[in-house]
Amino acid sequence: MQSVGISSLLVAFAFGCAPASGNPHAQSPERQSEAQYDLAREYFYKGHPREALDHVLKADSLDDTNTKALYFTSTIYLEFCSGDRGLSAPDCELDSAEKYARKALDHDEHFRDARNLLGNILILEKKYAEAITMLEPLVKDPSYNAPHLAWGNLGWAQVQEGHIDEGIASLRNAVTQPKFCVGYYRLGVAYEKKGDLASAEQNLTTALQVDSPDCKNLQDAWLERGEVRLKLGHTTDACDDFGKCRDLSITTEAGRACAAAMTKCPSDAKKPGAAASAREGAARRPV
Repeated sequence: MQSVGISSLLVAFAFGCAPASGNPHAQSPERQSEAQYDLAREYFYKGHPREALDHVLKADSLDDTNTKALYFTSTIYLEFCSGDRGLSAPDCELDSAEKYARKALDHDEHFRDARNLLGNILILEKKYAEAITMLEPLVKDPSYNAPHLAWGNLGWAQVQEGHIDEGIASLRNAVTQPKFCVGYYRLGVAYEKKGDLASAEQNLTTALQVDSPDCKNLQDAWLERGEVRLKLGHTTDACDDFGKCRDLSITTEAGRACAAAMTKCPSDAKKPGAAASAREGAARRPV
């Protein structure tokens, strides 16, 4: 993610070099498209995705070969799917996100970020086999500067398609980037599906221990680890995870699932720090 400051400089440069007449229509459509794209980026990184979408759609209409704008259009549409309501949000339009990612890739088949983005969108649309086909060339491309993202998406598509062992192998490649907590989360899910609960818990714990607010607030990982710990018989620890998950947000699908799970927890396990207290008590007992 580039800063707003860089986008602002690009916008200023685009308009500063306009003809002396001051008539914006004297600029070529391609140049106007670039200016609209820069404005879209500025609005987006200031937290105004709707205004950003308006400008980037103008960029697309001015120059339908502006691959950066097409890619960014897809990114903005996908942003509307990332709130508390997820894919059920009224502004979430996966079909539009897919359309613009495909357009970007059609104009530049070597646009690696667009390929990875399209693979991610296909996964969200549950088109797992197509996502695998889309992503396999990317993980073999030594020029891609974010291979962990491609491996992470490929592995997730493989797991969702039922190819668990292949998915685990791909996700292990993804987590060679040690701060990629989403990769560890997905690896934990894969091991849970395989029936290896110890490895599932270990990878989910690693995901939540990454020193990043986004990772520590990865609500799905708290939910998943709670469910794994229940299966392992670690009820107090599981309820502690469900409680942390619920406290992050009650309006998300994961938050509601955690709140429902908490109703089945023993009353003493619902108290903050119950798991730690239980471990301390066990440590003090004579053996």
